[in-house]
Amino acid sequence: MGRLPSIPAFLGLLLVLWSCAPAREEIPSPPTPTPATPTPEEPLTPEIGSPELPPLAQAVEIRRTSYGVPHILAESLESAAFGLAWVMMEDYREDVPAQILGANGRWAATAGRTAVPGDFIGKLTHHYAMEVFPDFPTDVQDILRGFAAGVNYFIEVHADELPEWATPDFSPQDIAARDLSVWNQGAVGALLRSRRGPGDAQEVGEVQEQDPAVGSNAWAFAPERTRSGRAILVRNPHLSYTSGYYEAHVTVPGTLNFYGDFRLGGPFAIIGGFNDRLGWSTTNNSGASSQVYSLLKDPSDPDAFLLDGAPTPIETRTVEVGFLDSDSLATATRDFRFTPLGPVLLETADTLFVLKSTGLRQPRIGEQWLRMMQAGNLEEWKEAMRIQAKVSSNFTYADADGNIFYVWNATIPILPHQPSDGAPVFALNTEDMWTDVFPWDSLPQLLNPKGGYLQNANDPPYFTNLNEPIRREDYPANFPEARVRLRSQHSLQLVHTDRVMSLEEVVELKHSMRMLLADRIKDDLLGILDSHHPTAEESRAIQLLADWDNRATRDSRGSSLFELWAGQYFQTADPGRSYLVPWSPQDPVRTPLGLGDEEKAVEAFRWAMDEAVERFGAWDVPWGEVHRIRAGELDIPVGGCPTHLGCFRVVGYGVDEDRSYRARTGDAWVLAVEFDEIPRAYSVLLYGNSNREESPYFYDQAEMFANNSMKTVAYTEDQIQRDLVETYRPGEERERN
Repeated sequence: MGRLPSIPAFLGLLLVLWSCAPAREEIPSPPTPTPATPTPEEPLTPEIGSPELPPLAQAVEIRRTSYGVPHILAESLESAAFGLAWVMMEDYREDVPAQILGANGRWAATAGRTAVPGDFIGKLTHHYAMEVFPDFPTDVQDILRGFAAGVNYFIEVHADELPEWATPDFSPQDIAARDLSVWNQGAVGALLRSRRGPGDAQEVGEVQEQDPAVGSNAWAFAPERTRSGRAILVRNPHLSYTSGYYEAHVTVPGTLNFYGDFRLGGPFAIIGGFNDRLGWSTTNNSGASSQVYSLLKDPSDPDAFLLDGAPTPIETRTVEVGFLDSDSLATATRDFRFTPLGPVLLETADTLFVLKSTGLRQPRIGEQWLRMMQAGNLEEWKEAMRIQAKVSSNFTYADADGNIFYVWNATIPILPHQPSDGAPVFALNTEDMWTDVFPWDSLPQLLNPKGGYLQNANDPPYFTNLNEPIRREDYPANFPEARVRLRSQHSLQLVHTDRVMSLEEVVELKHSMRMLLADRIKDDLLGILDSHHPTAEESRAIQLLADWDNRATRDSRGSSLFELWAGQYFQTADPGRSYLVPWSPQDPVRTPLGLGDEEKAVEAFRWAMDEAVERFGAWDVPWGEVHRIRAGELDIPVGGCPTHLGCFRVVGYGVDEDRSYRARTGDAWVLAVEFDEIPRAYSVLLYGNSNREESPYFYDQAEMFANNSMKTVAYTEDQIQRDLVETYRPGEERERN
């Protein structure tokens, strides 16, 4: 077969009850979108290997290299998206259409009653996608059309391998809806919490506290800090191993050449990676992007509220969804209320609680990601960021011109009132509410700082670089307060040096498993334990901790005992006394320090010894014996610890049936790139590019990860050809080299 010419290189459970009551006013029904099809004139299901492939399939070639990384070479953005959808479907099968159905309010028809709350929001979102799709730039529309067509074509060709509910009727608007938002269920929970008294039960549907292992690390090093004299970028998000990071390389000669991570189910989501000239990494942040306002209802009109002394209409949209009930399809309806300011979260007899948020109704998100991927220099990349459709996340950037750049990206309202910490603010007039957002170019940011490094590990921006701290007092009250938790401190200890490193040395440094918490409090703990008349066995356990090197490596002994002790101590100690010296912004990377509650420290140690014996059979078990990566038949030891213990190599664990720990979140996708004349990179995706146990790419990089290794990225055409495993077009029979 000839090759194409190439170039070198949330939906959470809803709180408000739904019902089957008749609708008062139905949501306007947009025209039914025509499903995206690869070629309307030809059959969708040619014989496998047949030359009768649809035009979009003929216009894209998929080259898989080691570990199943797809390199998609296409004639257009539409055919590239077609190929991206095809490979995602190959590797994740029905998980892709399931995500799309959920984003569009059609999942309950398959999943049943429990999916109804999410489908209500999905229906609203899909309606918005239909509304804004015609305004998308042509190239964004092409990508969405191509992706929908790729999903549909795969379903047609492989119908016998997929469940019956996976039908080839997806439209580009269905794909667009996945990245849009018109409702914020978390704001409902926050509002109700603000209105409850202490001790009230938690309401169903509230968003729980974030998993402590959810977050990210990012580094950038300037040329002065690298042996090659070229900038280096490290991307290291921490999410669940089921979060669907998908490693891929997409090339459209003359238009796009991007390597990195996409998210399962669509072409636009949280994207990070690099092109020929630049790259970026994201880390979660938490900007106050919304405000709830309490507004008086119009006593003479139930469908109006009072603003600036005049009635303002409230729109009621009735949403109907179908859901599987036993063996038949039932329907449910729910009314949503909207104002020109934003959605109504809650109503009382005389008051509306309305969410005014920068995070809703942002139609340009796909356009922003595409322009970032296409950018050729820092100013072009910044221009894409100024779209501000991506309303959160820290961005750490590096490029081939030697620049490194950081921005605490957020769309923060300029408030005419004091921040309310989630409580509603009463408003009578427009001037009582925010109307503008903080300019992007005035957000906290650093360009080429002293010391030649940037780092972020999910804390606020002020200590991104210790040589040039960002002044908290330069920003309004609704910006976050300063905080540097243990993982961020660990990050700073690793990079706030004058060390000059190769890309390989940066990779090695990134895998640091030192428990910074142990560095801060272990000596105090040992002294306290020695002073409380330990038994002979306790003395041996104390000595074990004394001999331990404070790292969570697979063969370390003492680490598992310390982990159990720390969990118990910080659960039972008075939070105000847990540390002898609390964290201080005046000493941000050496505090907290010491132990403040001796009695609880001793009690927790005795408990931890007993617990370790009961769970593991001994209190001196190696870390890797009870901390495992398990998937299918795979069961291997792994190093790395949860973020609260201060490891930079973050691994979050769940308790398994045998009461040992199974890795489930944290480090999984790591990408390190050096911007030489041709980018040079390493990567690892712990759970692999497929969630199907029969796939050769299921958890095929887990041992590599456990060994602190990464694979060489194939980016140039020569590199791809040297590492080529198979080449094919969508719909053709795959032939492995």
